[in-house]
Formats: sequence, structure tokens, C-alpha cells
Amino acid sequence: MPKLFLPVQFCLLALFICPNVFAGNPDAGKAKSQLCAACHGADGNSPNPAWPNLAGQNEEYLIKQLMDFKSGKRKNAQMSPMASPLTSQDVDDLAAYFAAQTHKKSVAKSGDIEMGETLYRAGNLKTGVAACMACHGPTGAGNPAAKYPALAGQHADYTVLQLKAFKDGSRNNDANSIMRVIAGKMTDAEIDAVAGYIQGLYK
Repeated sequence: MPKLFLPVQFCLLALFICPNVFAGNPDAGKAKSQLCAACHGADGNSPNPAWPNLAGQNEEYLIKQLMDFKSGKRKNAQMSPMASPLTSQDVDDLAAYFAAQTHKKSVAKSGDIEMGETLYRAGNLKTGVAACMACHGPTGAGNPAAKYPALAGQHADYTVLQLKAFKDGSRNNDANSIMRVIAGKMTDAEIDAVAGYIQGLYK
């Protein structure tokens, strides 16, 4: 079986995974989100392009990332100490709150948008880069059941940082190394292009 298609097939199979049942309370999450607001905005729309927008993000993905920061599976100088004291209920509540918020629309970042769209929708057959939409959907809505994040409208700067972190292995909390494999085949120009395209993509 060609290696190119393995990440795509893995993502498509994940569509059939049944989602877990979460018991987060958005109202409680709002009260607990005050410390988050400094970086991510009161409603999850981050004022700094280096920090991710959380508004409208899939609840399951948010829970996974917070638990990974808490356990040390994902490391970040700002987030690791913030997540460390959180209880499982705190995590559920925060995820429920931010998932319920509305993401403010932005526009694609200037650059090679044509390349970015091609990579997002078709990948790069010559180098084996899988299409982003195979896992994250044609509109960037993500796959909650598989804990794949919504990408639509995410800050380009943040997306670039994460793709480069996957590429160099400094971020390694992706299931089955799927993002490390994909990002590892991408050039810096491709990373910039697809991140710029994603910033203007809407579900």
C-alpha cells in the first residue's frame, strides 16, 4: 500500500469512532476562564496571532490538549504551569465554554494562497504530503470524534509555529505521529502558504 495514502485512510477511518460523552458546564467554564483571557481573549478569540483562537474549537480536542499540557505530554512554557493545577472537571468546563463561543472571521494571510489551497485540498503527491482536508474537513471543521482540531480561521502565525514544531519533533502529542510525518515532508514555503490559507477558511 502506498505510504502516501496511509495518513488519509487513518483520518477517514477515524470518522467512524464514537465520540466520548463530556460533562462540561459552559457557565462554570466561563467563570474559570478569567486567567485564559489574557492570552486567548475573554471569548476565546486571541488578540495575539502567536496564540491560538479557542472559540468554536472542538470540545474533545480542547480536552485532549489541556490534559496533555497537564501531564507533560505536550510542553509549553506558558500553558504547562497553567494546566497543571486543573482538575478533570475544570478541563471539561473550560473546553465546553470555549467550544460554545463564536469564532470571529478573519481573512487569509497574504502570500501564496493558491499553493496553500492546493496543499489543503489535494496535498503534494510528489513529496507525499497528505491533503489537510482528509482529517480536518473541507471547511476546516475538524473531526471531533478523532480529536482532530478545527482549523478554520486559526491565526496563520500560530499554525506555522505548530507545523514547524511537529516538523522538528518538539511537539509530539499527535496520535500515531501523523502530524510529524506530514509536517516533516513540508517545506517552509508550504507551511507558510497553507497556514495563510487556513486563516481565511471558514466552516
